[in-house]
This record gives sequence, C-alpha cells and structure tokens, in this order.
Amino acid sequence: MIPLMEQFFGDLGTLLNRGGYVMIPLLLLSICSVTLIIERCFFWLTVNGRASLRRLSEMNAELRKGNNKRVQELISEDKTPYGRVAKRLIDDGAGDAVALEVVDVESRKFNRFMVTMSTIITASPLLGILGTVIGIIQSFELLGGDSTLTDPRDVAGGIAAALLTTAFGLIVALITLFPYMVFKGQSASAVDRLETLIASTQEGYKEVQKVAVHVGVSDPS
Repeated sequence: MIPLMEQFFGDLGTLLNRGGYVMIPLLLLSICSVTLIIERCFFWLTVNGRASLRRLSEMNAELRKGNNKRVQELISEDKTPYGRVAKRLIDDGAGDAVALEVVDVESRKFNRFMVTMSTIITASPLLGILGTVIGIIQSFELLGGDSTLTDPRDVAGGIAAALLTTAFGLIVALITLFPYMVFKGQSASAVDRLETLIASTQEGYKEVQKVAVHVGVSDPS
C-alpha cells in the first residue's frame, strides 16, 4: 500500500512540475468534481430508486382516491422529497400557492451543486488553455533569449509540457459534463413527478368534496 501511495504522489509531483502552477487549480477542480459527482449519485439513487418510485406510484393512486390515511402510512416510510411534498400538501392543502412553494423548495435541492459543476465544465478547459499559453510563451523565450540554444528538443519538450494542461483541463471538463447532463435529466424528471403528485392531491380533494356533497344531499336531516 505504501509503495503505491509513494508512486502516486511521485507521479502527481511530476505532473505538477511538468504542467506548471496552473495544474494546481485544475487538480483542485478535479477533486471537487469527483466529490460532487459521488454525492449527487447517492442523492439520486435515493430519490429515484426503484423502491422510492414504487412508493410514489402507490402514493399517487391513494391521493387520487382521497385516501389520506394510507398516504400518511406511506409518508412515514418515505424519506425522499416526494414524501415531504405529499405531507406538506396534506397538512396545508393543495392550493396553487402551496404547490408552487413546495416545488420551488425541492427544485433547489434537486439542482444543488449544479452551478458549481457547470462552472467546472467551463473553467477547466480555459485554465488548461491558459497553462498552455504560458508554457508556449516560456518556450519562445528560450528561442529569443541571449543564451545559445544547443538542443531544440528543449523547446519541443516545453511545448509538450504546456499542452499537458490543456489535455488535463479537457479531461476534467469531460468527466464532469456527462454526470452533469444525467443529473440535469434526473432533476427535470423529479420536478415532473412532483407536479404529478400535486395534481393527484388536487384530484383527491375534489373527490372528497364530491362525496361530502353527495352525503349532505342524501342526509334527510
């Protein structure tokens, strides 16, 4: 284990040395990206897992019937945003104001870290290009310097090292881009499910009111 760690840190030091100071923020962005991707994966596996979606489907069916007792039982087992929204709609009513508020609150949780990931996707290639430009400038300074350049490979090596930052920046951006698009799609699907949940609750309230009116009309007293 220790030799592997020593090799890893040695390779990392070589990478930073060849790529220059720009590799440091790129490395930090890559660590940040991987951390956010792991966190969002766990979040969406919990929210949109099979068990969660099965419970949501049953919850929608019971809400349309106006069977709040069964919905309360389902809510007690549900730790996802769908359960929180259903509880709020039952407690405070399914009016438009409440519905808009709960969707807004949960949408912020769905889109958490999305701006950060988008920034990483944009900034990483730019930082990589910046590192490359700096490296090329330094290489051309060797050509235009007062000292005699004995080996042209020094310049070629400098340019190759400079291009390393662009490659690394593109890798960080690509690693972040694909999960970002997946999470964006998951967020849109989750919002659609919330809207369906709200519609089911509103339909259930209408059914309860119809039953109440019918009972009131049929009551001889």
